[in-house]
Amino acid sequence: MSNTDSVASQPARRDLANAIRALSMDAVQAANSGHPGAPMGMADIAEVLWNDYLRHNPMNPKWANRDRFVLSNGHGSMLLYSLLHLTGYEDFPIEQIRNFRQFGYRTAGHPECEPGGPIETTTGPLGQGLSNAVGMAMAEKMLAADFNRSGHNIVDHKTWVFLGDGCLMEGISHEVCSLAGTLKLGKLICLYDDNNISIDGEVGEWFTDDTAKRFESYGWQVVPNVNGHDSEAIAAAIEKATADSDRPTLICCKTIIGFGSPNKQGTAATHGAPLGDDEIAAVRKELGWESAPFDIPDDIASGWDGKEQGAADEDAWNEIFANYKAKYPELADEFKRRMKGELPIGWSDIADKAIADINAASEKVATRKASLIALNAFAPALPEMIGGSADLTGSNLTKYNGSVPISGDNAKGNYVWFGVREFGMTAICSGLRLHGGFLPYCGTFLTFSDYSRNALRMAALMKIQNILVYTHDSIGLGEDGPTHQPVEHTASLRLMPNMSVWRPCDTVETAVAWRYALERQDGPTSLILTRQSLPHQSRSVGQISDIARGAYVLHDSEDVPDIILIATGSELALAVSAFEVLASDGVNARVVSMPSTDVFDMQDVGYRESVLPAAVTARVAIEAGVTDIWWRYVGSHGRIIGLDRFGESAPAEELFEHFGFTTENVVAVAKDAIK
Repeated sequence: MSNTDSVASQPARRDLANAIRALSMDAVQAANSGHPGAPMGMADIAEVLWNDYLRHNPMNPKWANRDRFVLSNGHGSMLLYSLLHLTGYEDFPIEQIRNFRQFGYRTAGHPECEPGGPIETTTGPLGQGLSNAVGMAMAEKMLAADFNRSGHNIVDHKTWVFLGDGCLMEGISHEVCSLAGTLKLGKLICLYDDNNISIDGEVGEWFTDDTAKRFESYGWQVVPNVNGHDSEAIAAAIEKATADSDRPTLICCKTIIGFGSPNKQGTAATHGAPLGDDEIAAVRKELGWESAPFDIPDDIASGWDGKEQGAADEDAWNEIFANYKAKYPELADEFKRRMKGELPIGWSDIADKAIADINAASEKVATRKASLIALNAFAPALPEMIGGSADLTGSNLTKYNGSVPISGDNAKGNYVWFGVREFGMTAICSGLRLHGGFLPYCGTFLTFSDYSRNALRMAALMKIQNILVYTHDSIGLGEDGPTHQPVEHTASLRLMPNMSVWRPCDTVETAVAWRYALERQDGPTSLILTRQSLPHQSRSVGQISDIARGAYVLHDSEDVPDIILIATGSELALAVSAFEVLASDGVNARVVSMPSTDVFDMQDVGYRESVLPAAVTARVAIEAGVTDIWWRYVGSHGRIIGLDRFGESAPAEELFEHFGFTTENVVAVAKDAIK
C-alpha cells in the first residue's frame, strides 16, 4: 500500500501514533533517563511511514529487498524500539521496552545494530546515521545497475531516514548530502524533524540556516513546511518524494517536540529527561490514553501488526526472484553470495596464488604502490569491491586497473570520487557494508584519519568490515612538513577496540595485510602505507605464512639472541641493516617484523613466546611514531627508537637521520640495551 487512499481517518491514526508516545514516555520514566521529546514529536510521521510506505517484514529482518530505515537522531531510540515492538519484531517484545537502557537488553540508550537484527545501523553521534544511509542508497542504486535486467528487477527498495536539527548542524551532513545530490540518489528520502529545539533550547540563537535552500543547492528535492502532525500532509509529502527518481528528497516536517505534554511540549525540557509522573498523567489525559504503562489495547496492536503485510511483500519479491533465477541462474547465485557477504568459491587458492606471484615479482616500491599491486591481484575475483579516495586517488593509489567510476547518470561501476570528504567517505563506506552486497575500501593520508575518527569508531563498535587505506604514514613523506606527517595516528588507531592495524614493510607483507582485511568480517582494518620506496625482504614459505600471525622472526642468529630488534613498515629495513652490523660485531641478534600488533596479540602463548622469548629482555623497538605502545613489547629493560614530537619540513632522508632513524643509532641503542 502506498497511496493516499489507504490513509485512515485522522483520529484512528492519532491513536496509533499515541501508542508510540505512551511507550516512549513510560520507558524513559522507568529508566529514569532518555529522550522522550523526539519520539513524541515524530510519532505521527513514523505512523504514516511504517504503516503505509515502509516495505519490511518483521518475520525476516534481513530480507534482501526490504526498505532500509535509519534513525539518525538516535537519541530518540524509543521511537525505533516502539515501532519494532508494535509492528511485530520478535526480538523486541514488551519486556525489552520495559527494560529500556538496562544491562543485557537490546533497547540500549541509542540504537545498536546486531547481526541478523532489524536495526540497520548504530546511531547516536549525530549525522552519521544519515551518512550511513547515503551509503545504503548508493548500494541499492549500484546493485540495481549490476543485477537488474529488463522486466526482472530484484533490487528495488528505498532508504528512509529520520533526522533532526543536530544531524544537520554536524558538518558531516554537508559532506554526504552534497555527494548524494551529485549521485542522484532518488530512492533516499529523509524526514527532517524541524522542531526548533535542541538540548540548549531554541535553536534560533545558533542555527539560522535556510535548510531548504541548502539542500536545493545540493540537487535535492525539498518538500518544505509539512505539518508533522497531519497524517494527510505527511502522506502527500511522501508521495511527492517517491515520484522523483532522480533526486534525493528532504521532507521538512514542522513538529512540536514532546507533543501531547501539556506543560512541557515545545521546550527543551522534553528533549533529554523523563517527563515525571505528574506530567505523564497529564499527557495521558491530554491524549485520551487510558491504558496502563506498557499496555497496548488490542485494536491498537492489531492496527500496528506488520507481519501479514510484510510476509506478502516478501512473497511477491520471492516470486520475482524465482523468475529471475530461472532466466539468470548465475547472476542469481552471485547476488545471493554477495548479499550474504561470502567470499567466492575457491577464494583461498586465488589469494594464495596472488601472494606467491607478488612475492616472485617483488621489487623495491613504496607500500602504497604495493597496495595497488595487491588490489590488482585480488580485486578481479571480488566484483563486490567498491573503493574510492578523498580526492587523493593518485597519491593513495586506490584506483586499480579494473576500477570504473560511478556517476549520477551511471551507477554501474566500482569506484567513487568521494572528493575532500574524509569523514563522510568513511561513514558512507560503513553504510555500503551494512546494506550488503559490497566490500568497501577508501583512502586518504594517514594524518587525515583524524577527520574521520568517529566514523572509524562506529565501524569498530558495530564490528563491520571497512578497509581503510592510509598512505604517507610518517616523517618519510618529507617536505610537506609536520601538518602532514602523522606521528600519533598509528598508535591511536591501535588503541581503538576492534580496529585491526597493519603497517607492512614491503609488497609481500602488504599483500598479506590486504588478504587479512578482505577475509576479516568482524571489524574494520587500517592499512598504514608509505610514500617512500622500501626494499623487498627475502623470506621462506614458512615466514610468508607467519606474516598472517601479526609478527614473525625474519632474521635470527644461530645461538640464543642477545638482543631482539622489533620493527614495522619503513623501519624494518633499518632493523635488518642493524642486524647485519651487530652480527659482524659478534652480537647475536634477532629481527622481528611486527606488521600487526593486534593480530600478534591474538596468537597463542606458545607462538608469542617463540617470537619474543621472555628470557631475552634486551629489546629495541623501532617505529617512526610515538613510543608509548611499544613498552608492552620491549619491557622495562628495553629501548624504543621513535618520535614523541611533531616532525619538520625537510627531505625524508634528512629527517630520518635527524631523528635517529639510522643504522648507527640502532646499533648503538641495541648495544646499550644489552649492557
